Amino acid sequence: MAAQRRNLMQSHQSWTDDLPLCQMCGVGTAPNCVYSPDGKGTQSHPNEDGHFRFRGEDGCFLYGVFNGYDGSRVASFVSQCLTAELLLGQLNSNHTDSDVRRILTQAFDVVEKSYFETIDDALAEKAHLSNFVLPLNESQKMQERLKELEQEVSGGATAVVALILNNKLYIANVGTNRALLCKSSSDGQNQVLQIGRPHSTDNEDELQRLAALGVDIARVRQAGQIAGQSSTRRLGDYRVKFNYNEIDLLSAAKTRPIIAEPEIHGSQSLDSVTGFLLLMSEGIINALESAHGPDQANQEIVAMVAAELALQTSLEAVAQSVVERVKRLHHDVYVSGRQRATYCSRHEDMTLLIRTLNYPLADGVLTPTQGGRIYPVSVPYSNSQSTSKTSVTLSLVMPSQSTLTNGTNTASTLEEGTPTPGSQSPTATLQSTNTQTQSSSSSSGDGSLFRQRGSQAAQPDETGRVPPYVDFSIFYRLWGSDHSDGQSTQGGLGPQ
Repeated sequence: MAAQRRNLMQSHQSWTDDLPLCQMCGVGTAPNCVYSPDGKGTQSHPNEDGHFRFRGEDGCFLYGVFNGYDGSRVASFVSQCLTAELLLGQLNSNHTDSDVRRILTQAFDVVEKSYFETIDDALAEKAHLSNFVLPLNESQKMQERLKELEQEVSGGATAVVALILNNKLYIANVGTNRALLCKSSSDGQNQVLQIGRPHSTDNEDELQRLAALGVDIARVRQAGQIAGQSSTRRLGDYRVKFNYNEIDLLSAAKTRPIIAEPEIHGSQSLDSVTGFLLLMSEGIINALESAHGPDQANQEIVAMVAAELALQTSLEAVAQSVVERVKRLHHDVYVSGRQRATYCSRHEDMTLLIRTLNYPLADGVLTPTQGGRIYPVSVPYSNSQSTSKTSVTLSLVMPSQSTLTNGTNTASTLEEGTPTPGSQSPTATLQSTNTQTQSSSSSSGDGSLFRQRGSQAAQPDETGRVPPYVDFSIFYRLWGSDHSDGQSTQGGLGPQ
Protein backbone atom coordinates (compact mmCIF):
# COMPACT_ATOMS: atom_id res chain seq x y z
CA MET A 1 0.00 0.00 0.00
CA ALA A 2 2.81 2.43 0.84
CA ALA A 3 4.43 1.78 -2.54
CA GLN A 4 1.10 2.41 -4.32
CA ARG A 5 0.60 5.71 -2.52
CA ARG A 6 4.20 6.72 -3.20
CA ASN A 7 3.86 5.96 -6.90
CA LEU A 8 0.63 7.92 -7.06
CA MET A 9 2.24 10.96 -5.43
CA GLN A 10 5.02 10.88 -8.01
CA SER A 11 2.60 10.60 -10.95
CA HIS A 12 0.25 13.22 -12.40
CA GLN A 13 -2.78 11.09 -11.60
CA SER A 14 -5.21 12.43 -9.00
CA TRP A 15 -7.49 10.44 -6.75
CA THR A 16 -10.14 13.11 -7.24
CA ASP A 17 -10.17 13.60 -11.01
CA ASP A 18 -13.64 12.09 -11.40
CA LEU A 19 -15.33 14.04 -8.60
CA PRO A 20 -17.54 16.95 -9.77
CA LEU A 21 -16.41 20.44 -8.82
CA CYS A 22 -18.78 22.69 -6.90
CA GLN A 23 -20.02 25.54 -9.08
CA MET A 24 -21.18 27.65 -6.13
CA CYS A 25 -17.68 28.72 -5.11
CA GLY A 26 -14.64 30.47 -6.50
CA VAL A 27 -10.93 30.42 -5.65
CA GLY A 28 -8.34 33.16 -5.93
CA THR A 29 -4.60 32.64 -5.52
CA ALA A 30 -1.34 34.58 -5.57
CA PRO A 31 2.24 33.29 -5.23
CA ASN A 32 4.65 34.35 -2.51
CA CYS A 33 6.67 37.50 -3.07
CA VAL A 34 9.79 39.16 -1.66
CA TYR A 35 10.27 42.87 -2.36
CA SER A 36 13.56 44.48 -3.23
CA PRO A 37 14.30 48.01 -1.91
CA ASP A 38 12.90 49.54 -5.13
CA GLY A 39 9.57 47.73 -4.66
CA LYS A 40 10.01 45.07 -7.33
CA GLY A 41 8.80 41.65 -6.26
CA THR A 42 10.21 38.18 -6.93
CA GLN A 43 8.87 34.74 -6.04
CA SER A 44 11.14 33.01 -3.54
CA HIS A 45 9.82 29.44 -3.91
CA PRO A 46 7.17 27.48 -5.84
CA ASN A 47 3.59 27.84 -4.62
CA GLU A 48 2.99 25.58 -1.61
CA ASP A 49 -0.74 26.20 -1.02
CA GLY A 50 -3.45 23.78 -2.05
CA HIS A 51 -7.25 23.65 -2.13
CA PHE A 52 -10.24 21.57 -3.19
CA ARG A 53 -13.94 22.24 -3.85
CA PHE A 54 -16.06 19.20 -4.56
CA ARG A 55 -19.71 18.30 -4.75
CA GLY A 56 -20.42 14.84 -3.44
CA GLU A 57 -23.55 12.76 -3.42
CA ASP A 58 -26.60 13.15 -1.20
CA GLY A 59 -26.31 16.95 -0.90
CA CYS A 60 -22.72 16.83 0.38
CA PHE A 61 -20.17 19.56 -0.38
CA LEU A 62 -16.51 19.58 0.67
CA TYR A 63 -14.07 22.50 0.57
CA GLY A 64 -10.53 22.89 1.84
CA VAL A 65 -7.58 25.28 1.88
CA PHE A 66 -4.09 24.02 2.74
CA ASN A 67 -1.00 26.01 3.60
CA GLY A 68 2.15 24.01 2.88
CA TYR A 69 5.66 24.78 4.04
CA ASP A 70 9.09 23.42 3.13
CA GLY A 71 7.55 22.16 -0.09
CA SER A 72 4.08 21.37 -1.44
CA ARG A 73 4.23 17.58 -0.99
CA VAL A 74 2.13 17.39 2.18
CA ALA A 75 -0.48 19.92 1.04
CA SER A 76 -0.83 18.12 -2.30
CA PHE A 77 -1.10 14.68 -0.72
CA VAL A 78 -3.58 15.76 1.93
CA SER A 79 -5.82 17.59 -0.55
CA GLN A 80 -6.16 14.37 -2.55
CA CYS A 81 -6.22 11.78 0.20
CA LEU A 82 -8.57 13.67 2.52
CA THR A 83 -11.13 13.93 -0.25
CA ALA A 84 -10.90 10.21 -0.88
CA GLU A 85 -11.39 9.57 2.84
CA LEU A 86 -14.58 11.66 2.96
CA LEU A 87 -16.36 11.59 -0.40
CA LEU A 88 -16.16 7.96 -1.52
CA GLY A 89 -19.21 6.79 0.40
CA GLN A 90 -18.14 7.59 3.95
CA LEU A 91 -20.68 10.39 4.47
CA ASN A 92 -24.44 10.30 3.91
CA SER A 93 -27.54 12.21 4.99
CA ASN A 94 -28.35 9.69 7.74
CA HIS A 95 -25.29 10.58 9.78
CA THR A 96 -25.76 12.50 13.03
CA ASP A 97 -23.58 15.43 14.13
CA SER A 98 -21.48 13.14 16.31
CA ASP A 99 -21.06 10.73 13.37
CA VAL A 100 -19.81 13.54 11.14
CA ARG A 101 -17.34 14.81 13.74
CA ARG A 102 -16.02 11.29 14.28
CA ILE A 103 -15.61 10.70 10.53
CA LEU A 104 -13.79 14.01 10.06
CA THR A 105 -11.41 13.33 12.94
CA GLN A 106 -10.68 9.80 11.71
CA ALA A 107 -10.07 11.06 8.17
CA PHE A 108 -7.35 13.47 9.30
CA ASP A 109 -5.69 10.70 11.32
CA VAL A 110 -5.77 8.23 8.43
CA VAL A 111 -4.47 10.82 5.97
CA GLU A 112 -1.44 11.71 8.08
CA LYS A 113 -0.60 8.06 8.71
CA SER A 114 -0.91 7.40 4.98
CA TYR A 115 1.45 10.26 4.22
CA PHE A 116 4.08 8.93 6.62
CA GLU A 117 3.80 5.53 4.93
CA THR A 118 4.82 7.17 1.65
CA ILE A 119 8.10 8.40 3.13
CA ASP A 120 8.95 5.25 5.13
CA ASP A 121 11.55 4.06 2.65
CA ALA A 122 13.25 7.46 2.45
CA LEU A 123 13.34 7.76 6.24
CA ALA A 124 14.81 4.26 6.53
CA GLU A 125 17.52 5.03 3.97
CA LYS A 126 18.27 8.33 5.70
CA ALA A 127 18.70 6.59 9.06
CA HIS A 128 20.85 3.88 7.49
CA LEU A 129 23.22 6.33 5.77
CA SER A 130 23.53 8.47 8.89
CA ASN A 131 25.14 5.57 10.76
CA PHE A 132 28.03 5.16 8.32
CA VAL A 133 31.48 6.69 8.59
CA LEU A 134 32.97 6.71 5.08
CA PRO A 135 36.19 7.93 3.43
CA LEU A 136 36.21 11.59 2.39
CA ASN A 137 35.64 10.91 -1.33
CA GLU A 138 32.55 8.79 -0.58
CA SER A 139 31.39 10.95 2.31
CA GLN A 140 30.63 13.86 -0.02
CA LYS A 141 28.33 11.69 -2.14
CA MET A 142 26.62 10.42 0.98
CA GLN A 143 26.05 13.97 2.23
CA GLU A 144 24.48 14.90 -1.09
CA ARG A 145 22.20 11.86 -0.90
CA LEU A 146 21.24 12.72 2.68
CA LYS A 147 20.34 16.23 1.55
CA GLU A 148 18.13 14.81 -1.20
CA LEU A 149 16.41 12.51 1.26
CA GLU A 150 15.85 15.34 3.72
CA GLN A 151 14.17 17.40 1.02
CA GLU A 152 12.03 14.41 0.09
CA VAL A 153 10.68 13.81 3.61
CA SER A 154 10.57 17.32 5.10
CA GLY A 155 7.66 19.71 5.10
CA GLY A 156 4.16 19.86 6.43
CA ALA A 157 0.85 21.65 6.01
CA THR A 158 -1.98 23.29 7.92
CA ALA A 159 -5.58 22.84 6.81
CA VAL A 160 -9.05 24.31 7.14
CA VAL A 161 -11.86 22.15 5.76
CA ALA A 162 -15.56 22.97 5.40
CA LEU A 163 -18.21 20.27 5.03
CA ILE A 164 -21.84 20.98 4.17
CA LEU A 165 -24.14 18.01 4.77
CA ASN A 166 -27.91 18.15 5.22
CA ASN A 167 -27.52 21.92 4.82
CA LYS A 168 -25.43 22.01 7.99
CA LEU A 169 -21.92 23.48 8.12
CA TYR A 170 -18.98 21.76 9.81
CA ILE A 171 -15.49 23.28 10.02
CA ALA A 172 -12.41 21.18 10.71
CA ASN A 173 -9.24 23.14 11.43
CA VAL A 174 -5.62 22.11 11.93
CA GLY A 175 -3.23 25.02 12.28
CA THR A 176 -3.36 28.68 11.32
CA ASN A 177 -5.72 29.02 8.34
CA ARG A 178 -9.07 30.75 8.87
CA ALA A 179 -12.79 30.29 8.22
CA LEU A 180 -15.28 33.18 8.21
CA LEU A 181 -19.05 32.93 7.87
CA CYS A 182 -20.89 36.07 6.78
CA LYS A 183 -24.67 36.18 7.23
CA SER A 184 -26.78 38.89 5.62
CA SER A 185 -30.02 39.78 7.38
CA SER A 186 -33.20 41.09 5.77
CA ASP A 187 -32.34 44.67 6.76
CA GLY A 188 -28.97 44.53 5.00
CA GLN A 189 -26.77 43.86 8.01
CA ASN A 190 -23.81 41.50 7.56
CA GLN A 191 -22.86 39.51 10.64
CA VAL A 192 -19.33 38.11 10.42
CA LEU A 193 -18.30 35.11 12.50
CA GLN A 194 -14.79 33.69 12.71
CA ILE A 195 -15.21 29.96 13.24
CA GLY A 196 -12.55 28.72 15.63
CA ARG A 197 -9.18 30.14 16.60
CA PRO A 198 -5.79 29.43 15.00
CA HIS A 199 -3.70 26.71 16.63
CA SER A 200 -0.65 28.87 17.24
CA THR A 201 1.77 29.93 19.94
CA ASP A 202 -0.62 32.84 20.65
CA ASN A 203 -3.52 30.52 21.50
CA GLU A 204 -3.76 30.13 25.28
CA ASP A 205 -5.76 26.90 25.02
CA GLU A 206 -3.03 25.37 22.88
CA LEU A 207 -0.33 26.58 25.24
CA GLN A 208 -2.13 24.97 28.16
CA ARG A 209 -2.36 21.73 26.17
CA LEU A 210 1.41 21.84 25.69
CA ALA A 211 1.96 22.71 29.35
CA ALA A 212 0.01 19.61 30.40
CA LEU A 213 2.52 17.56 28.39
CA GLY A 214 5.47 19.12 30.22
CA VAL A 215 6.46 21.81 27.69
CA ASP A 216 7.76 25.10 29.08
CA ILE A 217 5.17 27.47 27.60
CA ALA A 218 7.02 30.59 28.80
CA ARG A 219 9.83 29.67 26.41
CA VAL A 220 7.33 28.89 23.66
CA ARG A 221 5.71 32.32 24.09
CA GLN A 222 9.11 33.98 23.93
CA ALA A 223 10.18 32.05 20.82
CA GLY A 224 6.85 32.52 19.02
CA GLN A 225 7.63 29.52 16.82
CA ILE A 226 8.20 25.79 17.15
CA ALA A 227 10.63 24.29 14.65
CA GLY A 228 10.22 27.23 12.30
CA GLN A 229 6.41 27.47 12.38
CA SER A 230 3.94 29.30 14.61
CA SER A 231 1.40 26.46 14.37
CA THR A 232 0.92 24.00 17.23
CA ARG A 233 -1.08 21.55 15.07
CA ARG A 234 0.18 20.37 11.69
CA LEU A 235 -0.09 17.61 9.14
CA GLY A 236 3.14 15.86 8.25
CA ASP A 237 6.44 17.36 9.46
CA TYR A 238 8.10 14.16 10.65
CA ARG A 239 10.74 16.13 12.57
CA VAL A 240 8.32 17.42 15.20
CA LYS A 241 6.24 14.24 15.17
CA PHE A 242 8.96 11.60 15.59
CA ASN A 243 12.01 13.55 16.71
CA TYR A 244 10.41 16.05 19.08
CA ASN A 245 12.72 14.96 21.92
CA GLU A 246 15.62 16.33 19.88
CA ILE A 247 13.96 19.79 19.59
CA ASP A 248 14.95 22.01 22.48
CA LEU A 249 11.55 23.59 23.10
CA LEU A 250 9.79 20.21 23.01
CA SER A 251 12.41 17.97 24.62
CA ALA A 252 10.57 17.79 27.97
CA ALA A 253 7.25 16.66 26.44
CA LYS A 254 5.84 13.38 27.77
CA THR A 255 4.23 12.51 24.45
CA ARG A 256 3.94 13.94 20.94
CA PRO A 257 3.13 17.67 21.43
CA ILE A 258 2.52 18.76 17.82
CA ILE A 259 -0.56 16.92 16.59
CA ALA A 260 -2.75 16.67 13.50
CA GLU A 261 -6.04 16.24 15.36
CA PRO A 262 -8.56 18.72 13.94
CA GLU A 263 -10.74 20.98 16.02
CA ILE A 264 -14.29 20.41 14.77
CA HIS A 265 -16.89 23.20 14.87
CA GLY A 266 -20.51 22.48 14.00
CA SER A 267 -23.02 21.73 13.06
CA GLN A 268 -24.40 25.14 12.14
CA SER A 269 -27.67 25.17 10.22
CA LEU A 270 -27.60 27.02 6.90
CA ASP A 271 -31.39 26.99 6.49
CA SER A 272 -32.58 30.44 5.38
CA VAL A 273 -29.00 31.77 5.53
CA THR A 274 -28.00 34.36 2.94
CA GLY A 275 -24.32 35.22 2.84
CA PHE A 276 -21.02 33.55 2.09
CA LEU A 277 -18.32 31.34 3.58
CA LEU A 278 -14.63 32.22 3.31
CA LEU A 279 -11.72 29.80 3.71
CA MET A 280 -8.31 31.51 3.74
CA SER A 281 -4.73 30.36 3.89
CA GLU A 282 -2.45 31.91 6.48
CA GLY A 283 -0.67 33.88 3.75
CA ILE A 284 -3.61 36.14 2.86
CA ILE A 285 -4.43 36.72 6.54
CA ASN A 286 -0.85 37.68 7.38
CA ALA A 287 -0.54 39.94 4.34
CA LEU A 288 -3.65 41.92 5.30
CA GLU A 289 -2.68 42.10 8.99
CA SER A 290 0.86 43.17 8.11
CA ALA A 291 -0.46 46.03 6.01
CA HIS A 292 -3.28 47.29 8.23
CA GLY A 293 -2.92 45.59 11.61
CA PRO A 294 -4.93 42.68 13.02
CA ASP A 295 -7.85 44.59 14.54
CA GLN A 296 -10.09 44.83 11.46
CA ALA A 297 -8.73 42.08 9.19
CA ASN A 298 -11.91 39.99 9.22
CA GLN A 299 -14.14 42.99 8.55
CA GLU A 300 -11.87 44.24 5.78
CA ILE A 301 -11.74 40.95 3.90
CA VAL A 302 -15.53 40.57 4.17
CA ALA A 303 -15.96 44.16 2.96
CA MET A 304 -13.78 43.44 -0.06
CA VAL A 305 -15.72 40.27 -0.88
CA ALA A 306 -19.07 42.05 -0.52
CA ALA A 307 -17.85 44.87 -2.76
CA GLU A 308 -16.66 42.46 -5.46
CA LEU A 309 -19.87 40.40 -5.26
CA ALA A 310 -21.74 43.59 -6.10
CA LEU A 311 -19.51 44.07 -9.15
CA GLN A 312 -18.59 40.67 -10.60
CA THR A 313 -20.50 38.10 -12.61
CA SER A 314 -18.46 35.05 -11.53
CA LEU A 315 -17.22 33.81 -8.16
CA GLU A 316 -13.83 33.01 -9.65
CA ALA A 317 -13.45 36.67 -10.61
CA VAL A 318 -14.63 37.76 -7.15
CA ALA A 319 -12.08 35.61 -5.33
CA GLN A 320 -9.20 36.56 -7.63
CA SER A 321 -10.03 40.27 -7.45
CA VAL A 322 -10.01 40.19 -3.65
CA VAL A 323 -6.64 38.40 -3.58
CA GLU A 324 -5.22 40.92 -6.05
CA ARG A 325 -6.50 43.76 -3.89
CA VAL A 326 -4.81 42.36 -0.79
CA LYS A 327 -1.62 41.78 -2.75
CA ARG A 328 -1.69 45.34 -4.08
CA LEU A 329 -2.34 47.08 -0.76
CA HIS A 330 0.41 44.99 0.90
CA HIS A 331 2.84 46.14 -1.80
CA ASP A 332 1.67 49.75 -1.55
CA VAL A 333 2.22 49.83 2.21
CA TYR A 334 5.77 48.53 1.70
CA VAL A 335 6.73 51.13 -0.90
CA SER A 336 5.05 53.92 1.09
CA GLY A 337 7.84 53.81 3.67
CA ARG A 338 5.40 54.47 6.49
CA GLN A 339 5.42 52.78 9.88
CA ARG A 340 3.91 49.44 8.83
CA ALA A 341 6.20 49.14 5.81
CA THR A 342 8.70 47.21 7.94
CA TYR A 343 6.10 44.42 8.32
CA CYS A 344 5.49 44.17 4.58
CA SER A 345 8.84 43.24 3.04
CA ARG A 346 7.41 39.89 1.89
CA HIS A 347 4.26 37.80 1.85
CA GLU A 348 3.63 34.07 1.51
CA ASP A 349 1.35 32.23 -0.92
CA MET A 350 -2.25 33.42 -0.68
CA THR A 351 -5.41 31.38 -1.27
CA LEU A 352 -9.02 32.51 -0.82
CA LEU A 353 -12.04 30.24 -1.33
CA ILE A 354 -15.52 31.80 -1.44
CA ARG A 355 -18.71 29.71 -1.18
CA THR A 356 -21.91 31.72 -1.54
CA LEU A 357 -25.07 30.87 0.38
CA ASN A 358 -28.08 32.17 -1.57
CA TYR A 359 -26.08 35.34 -2.21
CA PRO A 360 -26.73 37.09 -5.56
CA LEU A 361 -24.00 38.08 -7.96
CA ALA A 362 -23.98 41.41 -9.81
CA ASP A 363 -25.05 41.84 -13.41
CA GLY A 364 -21.50 42.82 -14.32
CA VAL A 365 -19.42 46.00 -14.26
CA LEU A 366 -15.72 46.81 -14.18
CA THR A 367 -13.54 45.35 -11.45
CA PRO A 368 -11.59 47.68 -9.13
CA THR A 369 -8.48 45.64 -8.38
CA GLN A 370 -6.10 48.44 -7.46
CA GLY A 371 -4.73 48.57 -3.95
CA GLY A 372 -5.58 50.91 -1.15
CA ARG A 373 -7.48 50.72 2.09
CA ILE A 374 -11.27 50.67 2.16
CA TYR A 375 -12.65 53.57 4.21
CA PRO A 376 -16.33 53.50 5.20
CA VAL A 377 -18.55 56.51 4.56
CA SER A 378 -22.07 56.49 6.03
CA VAL A 379 -24.72 57.19 3.38
CA PRO A 380 -28.43 57.67 4.16
CA TYR A 381 -30.51 55.57 1.82
CA SER A 382 -34.22 55.43 1.15
CA ASN A 383 -35.70 52.89 -1.24
CA SER A 384 -38.08 54.51 -3.69
CA GLN A 385 -40.53 51.65 -3.13
CA SER A 386 -40.61 52.09 0.64
CA THR A 387 -41.10 54.91 3.11
CA SER A 388 -38.61 53.43 5.57
CA LYS A 389 -35.10 54.81 5.74
CA THR A 390 -31.88 52.98 6.52
CA SER A 391 -28.15 53.54 6.20
CA VAL A 392 -25.75 51.71 3.95
CA THR A 393 -22.01 52.10 3.49
CA LEU A 394 -20.25 53.62 0.54
CA SER A 395 -16.57 52.79 0.74
CA LEU A 396 -13.79 54.90 -0.67
CA VAL A 397 -10.76 52.88 -1.71
CA MET A 398 -7.83 55.22 -1.23
CA PRO A 399 -4.42 54.45 -2.81
CA SER A 400 -2.50 53.82 0.38
CA GLN A 401 0.88 55.19 -0.69
CA SER A 402 -0.10 58.25 -2.73
CA THR A 403 0.01 61.97 -2.12
CA LEU A 404 -3.45 63.48 -2.56
CA THR A 405 -3.90 67.03 -3.77
CA ASN A 406 -7.40 68.44 -4.15
CA GLY A 407 -8.87 64.96 -4.10
CA THR A 408 -6.72 63.45 -6.87
CA ASN A 409 -3.74 61.16 -6.85
CA THR A 410 -0.56 62.92 -7.94
CA ALA A 411 1.98 60.18 -7.21
CA SER A 412 1.91 56.44 -7.72
CA THR A 413 4.40 53.73 -6.84
CA LEU A 414 2.62 50.76 -8.33
CA GLU A 415 4.57 47.71 -9.39
CA GLU A 416 6.43 47.82 -12.67
CA GLY A 417 4.21 46.91 -15.57
CA THR A 418 1.00 48.21 -13.98
CA PRO A 419 -0.74 51.00 -15.89
CA THR A 420 -0.58 54.22 -13.88
CA PRO A 421 -3.23 56.84 -14.69
CA GLY A 422 -2.15 60.42 -14.45
CA SER A 423 -5.01 61.29 -12.16
CA GLN A 424 -6.50 58.50 -10.13
CA SER A 425 -9.51 59.28 -7.96
CA PRO A 426 -10.56 57.14 -5.02
CA THR A 427 -12.68 54.16 -6.08
CA ALA A 428 -16.18 53.95 -4.66
CA THR A 429 -17.57 50.52 -3.90
CA LEU A 430 -20.21 49.06 -1.64
CA GLN A 431 -18.99 47.33 1.49
CA SER A 432 -19.77 46.39 5.06
CA THR A 433 -19.60 48.48 8.23
CA ASN A 434 -18.98 47.12 11.73
CA THR A 435 -21.99 47.53 13.98
CA GLN A 436 -21.61 44.58 16.36
CA THR A 437 -18.83 43.35 18.60
CA GLN A 438 -18.34 40.04 16.75
CA SER A 439 -18.44 41.97 13.48
CA SER A 440 -21.55 42.79 11.63
CA SER A 441 -22.09 45.15 8.77
CA SER A 442 -24.51 46.79 6.41
CA SER A 443 -24.59 46.41 2.67
CA SER A 444 -27.21 46.68 -0.04
CA GLY A 445 -25.56 43.91 -2.06
CA ASP A 446 -27.16 44.68 -5.43
CA GLY A 447 -25.54 48.01 -6.21
CA SER A 448 -28.90 49.82 -6.12
CA LEU A 449 -27.34 52.62 -4.09
CA PHE A 450 -25.63 53.86 -7.23
CA ARG A 451 -28.88 53.94 -9.20
CA GLN A 452 -31.10 55.92 -6.81
CA ARG A 453 -30.61 58.38 -3.98
CA GLY A 454 -33.94 58.02 -2.34
CA SER A 455 -37.36 59.47 -2.81
CA GLN A 456 -36.80 62.93 -1.34
CA ALA A 457 -34.16 65.50 -2.21
CA ALA A 458 -32.55 67.63 0.48
CA GLN A 459 -33.71 71.29 0.60
CA PRO A 460 -31.30 74.26 0.70
CA ASP A 461 -30.94 76.12 3.99
CA GLU A 462 -31.17 79.90 4.45
CA THR A 463 -27.68 80.33 2.97
CA GLY A 464 -28.65 78.41 -0.14
CA ARG A 465 -26.52 75.38 0.77
CA VAL A 466 -27.73 71.81 0.69
CA PRO A 467 -26.86 69.70 3.79
CA PRO A 468 -24.11 67.15 3.08
CA TYR A 469 -25.46 63.88 1.68
CA VAL A 470 -22.51 61.79 2.87
CA ASP A 471 -21.06 61.76 6.38
CA PHE A 472 -17.28 61.64 5.96
CA SER A 473 -16.45 61.74 9.70
CA ILE A 474 -15.49 58.05 9.93
CA PHE A 475 -13.42 58.37 6.77
CA TYR A 476 -11.50 61.37 8.14
CA ARG A 477 -10.81 59.59 11.44
CA LEU A 478 -9.51 56.39 9.84
CA TRP A 479 -7.45 58.24 7.24
CA GLY A 480 -5.97 60.44 9.97
CA SER A 481 -5.05 57.46 12.14
CA ASP A 482 -3.36 55.74 9.19
CA HIS A 483 -1.31 58.86 8.42
CA SER A 484 -0.50 59.93 11.95
CA ASP A 485 3.21 59.16 11.46
CA GLY A 486 3.92 62.64 10.22
CA GLN A 487 2.39 62.61 6.76
CA SER A 488 0.08 65.50 5.98
CA THR A 489 -3.62 65.03 5.28
CA GLN A 490 -3.92 68.26 3.34
CA GLY A 491 -5.56 68.55 -0.01
CA GLY A 492 -9.24 68.39 0.79
CA LEU A 493 -9.18 65.44 3.21
CA GLY A 494 -11.19 67.15 5.88
CA PRO A 495 -13.56 69.97 6.58
CA GLN A 496 -12.02 73.30 5.66
